[in-house]
Amino acid sequence: MLSNLIQAVFLGGYYAMVACGLSFMFSVMRIINLAHGSLAILSAYLLYVLAQKLNINPFLGLLIVVPVMAALGWILQRYLLDRSSKGGELLPVLTTFGIAIVLDNLMFQRFGADTRSLAPYIGDLSWASYALPGGLFVGKLQILVLITVIVVIGALQLFLKNTQLGRSIRATAMDPDTAGLVGIDAKRATAAATAIAMATVALAGAFLGMRATFEPYSGTPQLLAAFEATVIGGIGSLWGTLAGGIILAIAQTLGASVHPQGFLLGGHLAFLMVLFFRLHRNRDAILIWLRRRTA
Repeated sequence: MLSNLIQAVFLGGYYAMVACGLSFMFSVMRIINLAHGSLAILSAYLLYVLAQKLNINPFLGLLIVVPVMAALGWILQRYLLDRSSKGGELLPVLTTFGIAIVLDNLMFQRFGADTRSLAPYIGDLSWASYALPGGLFVGKLQILVLITVIVVIGALQLFLKNTQLGRSIRATAMDPDTAGLVGIDAKRATAAATAIAMATVALAGAFLGMRATFEPYSGTPQLLAAFEATVIGGIGSLWGTLAGGIILAIAQTLGASVHPQGFLLGGHLAFLMVLFFRLHRNRDAILIWLRRRTA
């Protein structure tokens, strides 16, 4: 059981890595990016092409893919999401849903339905492990993922707190209209936030490709895991996202110990319990918001 819990913690680190960009983007723009999972799969395919065609190690490939995904995020925000946000709260969500459909089908047309993996291009890192006392083993890649997500979240927190751009992003997240009155370019801040979110998506896609297989329609399960981890940990809280990912993974592990098919069910139940708790706790604020929307 101890071994399963340890593995769950490391799996939670991966969930947090996937959810990090989703939480960061929502905290600034209040947009649930339904293309989040598809963009992670796109990153994995870009690394796969670099490894297969140019023999570039996936870790070195990140030096290319991370800036590319960040630039893509900037473009999507400036030319799609920013414009669609003028049409109401629902239109940006529908826009990201459309982006996801387009990306999934383009990847299917280009790569087919065969599953791919980055594991063959990273040597023994995908399966090697460290032996711990008590006959426990921890995968080297699992440790790397957990360390990476802790470093990324810590770096994002420092960036938001100690840099001018980070403070601009925080001010825009709290009140874009007031931020504009004090000279902050809200469009620049939101575009930068999306670019940062897409950079974390590139890391998530890389680790997905290294630890498992992927195909063009693998984005939906990644989006679901990211969304559940974000809600459990508290939307907009980066450290909460890490906690949410670990809680989700532990719930899945406990579910699997009860029934062989209870892995996903355990996570869904944990998500629903937290969701209903949050809705009940904030019911007065929700009712006030609904009255304002219908007034």
